Amino acid sequence: MPHDCSFLFAVLPDSQVSVGDSVRASHAGDWGTRDDQKVTPDAVVFPESTEDVSAVLEAATAHDVPVTPYAAGTSLEGNATPAFAGISMDMTRMNAVLDVRPDDFQIDVEPGVFGGKVDESAAKHGLFFPPLPSSGEISTIGGMIANDASGMKTVKYGEVADWVLELEAVLADGTVITAGSKAVKTSSGYNLKDLIIGSEGTLAVVTRATLRLAGIPEQIRGGRAIFENLEDATSAIADTIRSGVDVATIELMDAESAMIANAYTGSALPDAPMVFLEFHANHGIEREINFCKSIFESHDVTRFEMAADEAEMAKLWEARKDMAFALQSWDENLTPNKSGDITVPISKYPEIIAFAKGLAAEHDLLVPCFGHAGDGNVHYSVMVDESDDQEVELGDRIYSDVVKRAIEMGGTATGEHGIGWGKREYLEFEHGAGTVEAMRAVKRALDPTDTLNPGKIFPETAEGKRVRLERN
Repeated sequence: MPHDCSFLFAVLPDSQVSVGDSVRASHAGDWGTRDDQKVTPDAVVFPESTEDVSAVLEAATAHDVPVTPYAAGTSLEGNATPAFAGISMDMTRMNAVLDVRPDDFQIDVEPGVFGGKVDESAAKHGLFFPPLPSSGEISTIGGMIANDASGMKTVKYGEVADWVLELEAVLADGTVITAGSKAVKTSSGYNLKDLIIGSEGTLAVVTRATLRLAGIPEQIRGGRAIFENLEDATSAIADTIRSGVDVATIELMDAESAMIANAYTGSALPDAPMVFLEFHANHGIEREINFCKSIFESHDVTRFEMAADEAEMAKLWEARKDMAFALQSWDENLTPNKSGDITVPISKYPEIIAFAKGLAAEHDLLVPCFGHAGDGNVHYSVMVDESDDQEVELGDRIYSDVVKRAIEMGGTATGEHGIGWGKREYLEFEHGAGTVEAMRAVKRALDPTDTLNPGKIFPETAEGKRVRLERN
């Protein structure tokens, strides 16, 4: 049933509220939402201040209308899809860099600012924001915080959560809170900041963030290594991390991923397993490169080459950065069923890759594997013919088997994309019923009316009903 959202016109100026069909349709899903899963919101609002966010949430809760935060729409698990219609809260007008304090290595931003703009502002002071995901140029800081995103440099610098100092956020009833501190450490009270990070907009809407920055390294070198077989490549990666090589980025592309990337970008990558590398240092970078090379040579690397300059390095990375687009456009008859982003302990990395590729061979389906190998993260998709129901079902089963095996290895269903509604079924399998009930208790405490992004994270909402998380 549609929700009556006419009250919004008394809360915000008309220019910040839309009930037009095209605007509502554009907020019906994110990158991870299939056409048959899209839900058109009843209204879209465009807050321009914390006060706007507070007023909308207070009124929505009073009228029992759900609110789903939305920004760039680049999430992959339906995180920003308004599962129960209601209000889509588009944060893209709150897109300012508020302050840069280079002496403190800090930057204050609004949630709708794109990652590229943060790095651009920081670079003027010789600084950068290290944990940007691969999609950082087209993703917002608010979305990165909501999903606790991470990227290619996570192996050296950590994930987004490690670089957030303080948040301003608005609870479902309109209460504005500040979580964290601009001090680099604090043990004062509950750590609400880290509770909000990764909560996918189900606990609060972030309206301001203070981020830590790092100095741009004086030495940056990138390159790639080619292997004859995938087992050698994955073993070399695990050995490199265990050996303590100071590598900033270490990314895997299997032979199938290279083939697909070539078709999309026009690159000339060999159809072979390869590892992309980047090293950051202020001095002694050649020592780390040679250390890494020696480890790779012990795993029968066939070619180990470093880019001559920044232009060559950028070209080198282009194929890896465009993988998500390459998968979608590779074959008009084959579609990636879901975007996997499991993460396992680094010692299990070769094993989980072998498991995924074994299922692919057993069922004669294409399962390209790539991703942020240095932290045990695997991106994978099963390529299926969507007109073949049996193949789609088989692809979904293979996808699920890989997720479950990763969890059994001590890993996680999602390293950076979040649970959304795409991975709800794995929450209890990964954490246990008691832990998930503790999560529900937090949701009940901060959002007892289930106003904020209902239908996400918790398994019971897979039934398609908006529920109150009441204790049984």
